[in-house]
Amino acid sequence: MLTRILTVLVSTLISLCSTAEEINVAVASNFASPIKEIAKAFEIKEEVTVNVAIASSGKHFAQIVNGAPYHVFLSADQSKPQALQSRNLILPGSIFTYAEGQLVLVTNSENKPDPRTQLAAGDFKRVALANPKLAPYGEAAKEVLKRLGLISEYRSNWVVGENIAQAFQFLSSKNADLGFVALSQIHNSRYSEQQIWVVPEDLYEPIRQDAVLLKRAAGITAAHSFYKFLQSTAAKRIIASHGYKLPGNEIKTK
Repeated sequence: MLTRILTVLVSTLISLCSTAEEINVAVASNFASPIKEIAKAFEIKEEVTVNVAIASSGKHFAQIVNGAPYHVFLSADQSKPQALQSRNLILPGSIFTYAEGQLVLVTNSENKPDPRTQLAAGDFKRVALANPKLAPYGEAAKEVLKRLGLISEYRSNWVVGENIAQAFQFLSSKNADLGFVALSQIHNSRYSEQQIWVVPEDLYEPIRQDAVLLKRAAGITAAHSFYKFLQSTAAKRIIASHGYKLPGNEIKTK
C-alpha cells in the first residue's frame, strides 16, 4: 500500500515537473507570419508554450508601460525598445536587431500601370497605410508620400489601419485600391510582380526591428531561451524566408 502511494506521488511530481512552461511574447503586426513558425519550432525544441500577442508596436509599448505581463517584445522599430530602456523596463544589454523590414506599394488593379505610376497620377480612390503614430511601417509610408510630394494632395484618400495587418486587410479585401504594406505580408500572395513596387530604401528611413527581454523575464529560463532562439540560425532562416533582411545579410533571402 505504501509503495503504491509513493508511486502515485512520484508520478504526480514527474507530471508537475514536466508541465510545459509558458512565456508571453508581444510581437509587431508585420511579423505575425514568421513568429508563428518561430514559436512552433521553439515549442517543439524546448517544450515551452509561447503565447503570442500581435498588435501595433505603439499599442504594445503602451501596454508594457502599464504593466502588461510580457516577457519578450519584438518591435517593428528601434525607438520603442530604446524608450523602454530609458524607463528601466528591460533587462540591460538585451536589445538586438532581429530583422529589417521592407516597404512595398501594392495595387489591386491588374490592368493599370505599375503602382508608383498609379499613385503619382492619382488614379485611385483610396490608399491604405498603417497609422503613422503607432506603426513604423505607417510612418515609413508617410515619409515616402512626403518625399514624393504627394502627402497633402492625397491625404483625404488615406485609409488608415491601426496597424500594418489592418492596412493589408483593407488592401486584400479591396477596400483600398493601393496599399503601403510590408514585403513579408505579400510573400507567396496572389499579387503578381507587376502589381508590386518595392519602395527604394532611399525614400524612407530603414525599418530596423529590435527585440528586447523585458524586466518581467528576469529569472524566467524559458524567456531567456526563446530570446536566444530568436538569434539562432534556424530562426534567421525563417525570418529571411518571409522577405526580411537580416543584420549583415547573414542569410540571403530567397
